[in-house]
Amino acid sequence: MAADLFSDIEFLKGVGKAKGEMYRKIGINTPYDLLYHIPRDYLDYRAYIPIVQAEPEAYSVLRLTITKKLPVKRIRNRLVICNAVATDGISDILIVIYNNVYLFNSLKEFETYYMYGKVTGGFTRKEITSPLFIPADSKILIQPVYKLTQGLSVNAIRGHMQQALALLEQQPFETLPEDIREKYGLPPLDWSLKNVHFPESDVSAEQARRRIVFEELLKLQLGMIMLKLRKRSHTVFEMNIRTSMEDFFAALPFAMTDDQRKAVDEITADLCSGYPMDRLLQGDVGSGKTAVAAAACCFAAKNGHQSAIMAPTEILASQHFRTFRNFLQGLGINVGLLTGSTPAKQKADIRQRLKSGEIQVIVGTHAIIQKDVEYKSLALVITDEQHRFGVAQRAALAEKSVSPHKLIMSATPIPRTLALNVFGDLDVSSIRQLPNGRSPVKTYAVTGKKRDGAFGFVRARLDEGRQAYIVCPMIEESESELFAVKTYAENAAKTTLKGYSTALLHGKMKPAEKEEVMGRFSSGEIQALICTTVVEVGVDVPNAAVMVIENAERFGLSQLHQLRGRVGRGKFESTCILITDNKNDDCIRRMKIISSTTDGFKIAQADLDMRGPGDFFGSAQHGLPPLKLAGASDITAMSEEVRKCAEELLLDDPTLDKPENRAIKIETLKLFNKEVTS
Repeated sequence: MAADLFSDIEFLKGVGKAKGEMYRKIGINTPYDLLYHIPRDYLDYRAYIPIVQAEPEAYSVLRLTITKKLPVKRIRNRLVICNAVATDGISDILIVIYNNVYLFNSLKEFETYYMYGKVTGGFTRKEITSPLFIPADSKILIQPVYKLTQGLSVNAIRGHMQQALALLEQQPFETLPEDIREKYGLPPLDWSLKNVHFPESDVSAEQARRRIVFEELLKLQLGMIMLKLRKRSHTVFEMNIRTSMEDFFAALPFAMTDDQRKAVDEITADLCSGYPMDRLLQGDVGSGKTAVAAAACCFAAKNGHQSAIMAPTEILASQHFRTFRNFLQGLGINVGLLTGSTPAKQKADIRQRLKSGEIQVIVGTHAIIQKDVEYKSLALVITDEQHRFGVAQRAALAEKSVSPHKLIMSATPIPRTLALNVFGDLDVSSIRQLPNGRSPVKTYAVTGKKRDGAFGFVRARLDEGRQAYIVCPMIEESESELFAVKTYAENAAKTTLKGYSTALLHGKMKPAEKEEVMGRFSSGEIQALICTTVVEVGVDVPNAAVMVIENAERFGLSQLHQLRGRVGRGKFESTCILITDNKNDDCIRRMKIISSTTDGFKIAQADLDMRGPGDFFGSAQHGLPPLKLAGASDITAMSEEVRKCAEELLLDDPTLDKPENRAIKIETLKLFNKEVTS
C-alpha cells in the first residue's frame, strides 16, 4: 500500500512497526502529523570553521574530505569503533563513530562532507566524535534539529520528513483563505511547512514559522470564541440588577478595595444578563477573592437562589465555610459544609435542607456533587483552584443545575495576553490590589552557608509566639525523595528546631492524616511545619509569619510566590527565606525577581518570559489543547492580531461553513476534539 498524507506513519519507507510505535508515543500517527513535528532548532552547516579554530570540548561545524577509512574495531564488550582520517585542506582530524557500521559505511573516501560534532584533543591531534553530517554538495545547508524520542535519530526523522514533504507536494492543501493570508502577510501553507523544516534561508525559516504560529494561535482563538458563543444560551437564573448589596458591604469588617468592588460589579452584571456567567476571578494570594465570591453568593441568595463552592481539600473547604459563614450569617443567609468526613446523620440533614432550599450556600469538596445531593435552585457554581479538579468533577457540579452561572477562582495570576488565549471562553476579573493593612512579605535569598543564621531567625520568631513553614522540595514524590524529606524532618527536630514542636506534612500521606496535621498547626499546637508543596494552596494560618524554602532553585517563580503566600496573612510582619547554592544565571535571576517584588502578576509575566507557556497550556491545568510551536514571545507579539483575525472570520461566517473557511474549521475542531460543536 502506497503512503499518503493520512495513511499510517508505518507506510513511510524506513519506518515500520518499531519506529511507528516510537512515533505514536509522541502523538505522530500519520505523515500529516509528522509535518507538524516542528524543529526545536536548526543546524547551519554554512557556518563551518577550520579545524585549527575548533575549541576543545566544544561542538563545531567542519568541512572535511575523507582521506582514509580505517578497519572497523570490535571490542569484547560488543563495542564497535569506526575510525576515518579527514582533512580540511590544512589540518587533519580523526573521525570516531561508535556502534554504527551502517553510518560509517555511508562515508566515502575522497568525498567531502559538512560535519557537526564535539571536537576533542589538543593542538597536535584532534578528534570529532559521532558527528552529524551531510554531503558538501547538498542543496539545503540549514538542517532541522528535532526533539528526539528513544529509537528515532535526527537523520531518521529528517529522512521521514523529506518523504512527508514529497507527499505534501503531490497532495497540496491550504487551510487559510487567500484574503486572510494577504491581509496578514502569511505565505502559503505548503511553502511554510517545507521551509520550517528545510529552510532556504534564515528569512524563509522565520516567515514559515510565523505562518504556522499564526495559524496555531488562530485555531485556539477560533475554538475559544466558538465555545463562548455556544454557551450563550439563555439561563433561567436571570437576577435583578436593582438588588441592593449595601447591607453586605456595611457588614464587612473592612472596606473592599477598588479592584474588589469592580469585580463584584462585573459578576453581578453577569448574573443579571440573562446568559449563564462564565467568569474567571484571578487575584494574587491574599487579595480578597473569597470576599468577592461571598458577595456573589449573597446576591444570588437575595434573588432566591442557591450557591455551591467546591474546594480541592477538606482543609480549604472548612476554611471557606468559616469565612463565608462569617460574611453571610448575619444577613440571614444559611451556609452549610459538606465533605467526605461529615458524619452520616449530619450529611442526611444537610442534603434534606439543600433540597428544600433552607441552605442557601453550600461549601464542600467533591461530596457536594454526589448523586444523592439535590438542590432546589442552584444558580451559582464556584470552583476554587479549579485546575486541581478533574474535568469530570467540574462538569458534575455544573450538571446539578440547568445552565448555572459559573465562577472560577484562581490564585495563580496570568498575564493578560496569556489569559486571552488560555481563558478565551471566559470573561476575566482581576484583583491586583492587596487589602489595606496587609504588609508585603520580606523575601531574602541566601546560600547554604547562612542556613544556621536563617534558622536562628526562625527560632527567634517561634520564641515570640509565631509559627513557621519549612518547605522541602519533593518534585516527583519518589520514594528516595520522600525518604530525604523524612530524614530532613527527623534531623531538624534533633538539631535546628530542637525543643520546638514540629510535624511533617507531605503528599503521600492519607487525607485524614493531612487534615489532622494541618488542624494541629492551625490551632497552634505545632510551631514549625516541615512540608512539601502540599501547602502551596492551603489553609489560612494568620499566626504563621516565617517560611524557609530549602533548595529554592528547584521551584519555578510562580510556585515560589504561591508558597510564600502561606505567610503574611495576619497582622504580623512576615519573612520568606530562600536557601540555594545554585549559581547558574537562571537561578540567580529567579531569586532576584522573587526577592524584589510581591506582585504576583509581575512574577507570572517574568515566569512566562523565562520558561514559556509551559504549564499554562498543559491539559492538566485547564483541559485546552497544548501549543506545539507558539512560545511566550509569540503570544505577546501576536495575540491581538490573531484575536482580531478570529473575530473578523466569525463575524463574517459565524459557523465557518463557507467553502473557503471549511479547512480552518476542520483544523479547529480537530484541535479541540470536536468540543466546540458538542
